[in-house]
Amino acid sequence: MGLATPQENGNTEMGLSLGSKNKYTRMDSQPTDFDDDYDAQKHHLQLERSKTTRKYVFACSVFASLNSVLLGYDVGVMSGAILFIQEDLKITEVQEEILVGILSIMSLVGSLIGGRTSDAIGRKWTMGLAAIVFQTGAAIMTLAPSFFVLMIGRILAGVGIGFGVMIAPVYIAEISPTIARGSLTSFPEIFINLGILLGYVSNYAFSGLPAHTSWRIMLAVGILPSVFIAFALCIIPESPRWLVMQNRVEEARMVLMKTNDKESEVEDRLSEIQAAAVNNSGEDTVFQELMNPSPALKRMLITGFGIQCFQQITGIDATVYYSPEIFKSAGIENNTKVLAATVAVGVTKTLFIIPAICLIDKIGRKPLLYVSTVGMTVCLFCLGASLSFLGEGGTAIALSVLSVCGNVGFFSIGIGPVCWVLTSEIFPLRVRAQASALGAMGNRVCSGLVAMSFLSVSRAITVGGSFFIFSAISAVSVAFVYKFVPETKGKSLEQIELLFQDRGSEVELGDVEQLVQKN
Repeated sequence: MGLATPQENGNTEMGLSLGSKNKYTRMDSQPTDFDDDYDAQKHHLQLERSKTTRKYVFACSVFASLNSVLLGYDVGVMSGAILFIQEDLKITEVQEEILVGILSIMSLVGSLIGGRTSDAIGRKWTMGLAAIVFQTGAAIMTLAPSFFVLMIGRILAGVGIGFGVMIAPVYIAEISPTIARGSLTSFPEIFINLGILLGYVSNYAFSGLPAHTSWRIMLAVGILPSVFIAFALCIIPESPRWLVMQNRVEEARMVLMKTNDKESEVEDRLSEIQAAAVNNSGEDTVFQELMNPSPALKRMLITGFGIQCFQQITGIDATVYYSPEIFKSAGIENNTKVLAATVAVGVTKTLFIIPAICLIDKIGRKPLLYVSTVGMTVCLFCLGASLSFLGEGGTAIALSVLSVCGNVGFFSIGIGPVCWVLTSEIFPLRVRAQASALGAMGNRVCSGLVAMSFLSVSRAITVGGSFFIFSAISAVSVAFVYKFVPETKGKSLEQIELLFQDRGSEVELGDVEQLVQKN
């Protein structure tokens, strides 16, 4: 029995560690059960954190959107309440147009004030102020003994709505993770539609009461959401981007920890926000920049202001506010039947927002806008044709109801929610609130002009003729989307700024990937 040589010992050691038939292996050659358990536990904790984060951001988006119910409810309820206000207060057709349209005109005042207010007191408390002002106006309207007092309440309600419609999308965009920002920022539009539907249902439910009582109860129901809004303000955090602008960086970090799936992303996101906020040097400078914009900001303003205006001048408020008048023109005579038909419109408008929410972060903003604007153009043309050439009767009623439902459906699937998503995400942090306020101002001015002129224009060129005009404007909106609207799907708010930067050569706005890759 001889001793093994050193070489043999070396081979033996190799055999112990690498031999295919040897049962022994080196301890560091394979992962241990402890490593597997650690990785599994880490993965489980990450999944739990992601679920918690998504639920938290979802809840914040829902609560922030509650003010939008107020706008939707007012739009829906006034379409039916006006029938009973006419009967009770004996108002003229011109007074009716003013009463309906003044809310949109005054909401532009709220939007303009809201931009500066949200920069001063924060996004969160601006939403609270919006609710207080609206509820005060709603209470005055409910108790109004005359047209004059009714107008005072309407004016206050309009200012409150202006605050709300401007700030909610901005707030949601600033707290949302990039991957879900589009669908979450669409929530205000969902709640507007829900409010419209509730307004229509309220009209139908209380239409059997005496005229003096029915419209007051219809308007009073709009006060109820204030309870939920007060509760919401106790839960939702302030916008992390606004906190950074106020040099409250630690508070911003805490909010980002709650709204981002991965802790590693928090510091990166915070650094991006701080870099974007560096040039923020005061309200006066922001105002001057908006009045004398750079080429990049000018493109942003054209896109944001333009899409907001097209959302309204295509006649959506005429369709919603005056749907009872439209259905009467088609041949429906009984008020209860007219209001029942408007409920179908409200249901359609609400249901069609669901596909938009599901698809906006998957297929993008621009495809939804194309489907929406083309579909609205066709439906508006069909509505004009049915009212102009079919007269009154069963066929005219069926086609009119179908066209109105189709129009609001296509609106909800695209330009309705996407409009607010775009204007909340395309502007730089330093001007975002006030630039979004300008967009909301354009939206409310166009809404007011349509609401305050529809009846007069319809008397001059017929109801059908009015919808031919809306159809032509909708066709122009298709070209606007093609020319001026970029695709922003999947980009952070800071990256989106790059889409509009002047690179010294003509840049196609839709070429998202190239611009981002260059930076």
